[in-house]
Amino acid sequence: MSTAYSQVVSHPDGSRMQRALRSLDGLTLGDQFGELFFTDVAQFEELVGHRKIPDQPWNYTDDTEMALSVVLNLSQNGQIEQDSLMQSFALRHDMTRGYGPSMRRVLSDIHEGAEWRATIAGAFEGQGSWGNGSAMRAGPIGAFFADDLPTCVEQTQLSSLTTHTHPEAIAGAVAVALAAALACRDHWSSPTEFILGVASNVPESAVRSRLLRASRLSTGTSPVHAGQMLGNGSEISAQDTVPFAIWCAANHLRDYEEAVWNAVSAGGDRDTICAIVGSIVALSSRNPLPSDWMARREIYPEWFTGML
Repeated sequence: MSTAYSQVVSHPDGSRMQRALRSLDGLTLGDQFGELFFTDVAQFEELVGHRKIPDQPWNYTDDTEMALSVVLNLSQNGQIEQDSLMQSFALRHDMTRGYGPSMRRVLSDIHEGAEWRATIAGAFEGQGSWGNGSAMRAGPIGAFFADDLPTCVEQTQLSSLTTHTHPEAIAGAVAVALAAALACRDHWSSPTEFILGVASNVPESAVRSRLLRASRLSTGTSPVHAGQMLGNGSEISAQDTVPFAIWCAANHLRDYEEAVWNAVSAGGDRDTICAIVGSIVALSSRNPLPSDWMARREIYPEWFTGML
């Protein structure tokens, strides 16, 4: 795999697509950064304690792979088109990228011809997944529709429903998209104001309740303590992942590196939390992505760059 990194920097659709691509860059940067830290406890504490980046190739996971399909769908349709999005998920999925067992089964069945709505409806005994999979890819949707929050919510719900139909998963995806949309605006006076701005548009849910809890954490709360209070993604659920990710982003909207270092330091589902944080924080107008990190990233695949 190549470790060179090629940023997509222009698109004929203008500012909406530019924002989505910027969020995508932040997402894959965070995804690949977080993935480096799945080590044993002693090594993890050494790396995080001294802020050492492991000397190994940076590779993206399912977080990036699914987000690529979302951004391509937006590029081609100007909105989320569920059938083509789900077909892209099924066609492009690479089993080596870290997909969970249930998603591997679902995508394999759909790739082999199963009707996706029936397949998704039957998952998890008909209750739908409340995993963090639809939240991890929602940042670019929020970026794309940052100028229209009702449409942002509607389109994020459509994206979530292709794979995650449980209300908590939908709430988590909506929260991430709203955070990305609001990060495009530079008038936030405090992390609390930003988090409450997100929570005010999220439906009643455990995700919203934990966002409100996040808004009340005192200044100076450590990421480890915040992860203990809000969840660090260890349960792989939306409610256990999204509030902490948004808390990390809110506290470092203008410092990408600080945001993802804080995100990874709580352990848990570190690639997904860093991907979510990166997709939000990258959208601050005064927040350049670290060029030395970008130079080490695995490049986007040709099926994505060749079709934009």
